[in-house]
Amino acid sequence: MHHPSQVALAAYLKKPNNYLELSEFYQQKRDLFLDLIKDSNFKFVPSQGTYFQNLSYSNISDEKDVDFAKRLVTEFGIASIPLSVFNVNNQDDKMLRFCFAKTDETLKQATEILNRI
Repeated sequence: MHHPSQVALAAYLKKPNNYLELSEFYQQKRDLFLDLIKDSNFKFVPSQGTYFQNLSYSNISDEKDVDFAKRLVTEFGIASIPLSVFNVNNQDDKMLRFCFAKTDETLKQATEILNRI
């Protein structure tokens, strides 16, 4: 690790609340994201221990997850990660991965888009 990163990390670690409150911080982000899409056409089980939430779009489209993810970017301006890219056999379960480590305003804008789909 280069020196500026070491200095920054040392300063960050001096304040335990910086890292002791991360779990609660991200859980609040996840809960906000899920609350705002609870009436959408996406299905989900709340994630744990991550800042990504998997959403099933099986009620919306039969498209391959890679194709659906590309369409979300081109037509709606919202990015996601298709889960099949993580599978050795590219198994497609109609699931996309969304990052909720965003500002509340960004999450609200994103969920407004997702609720229209």
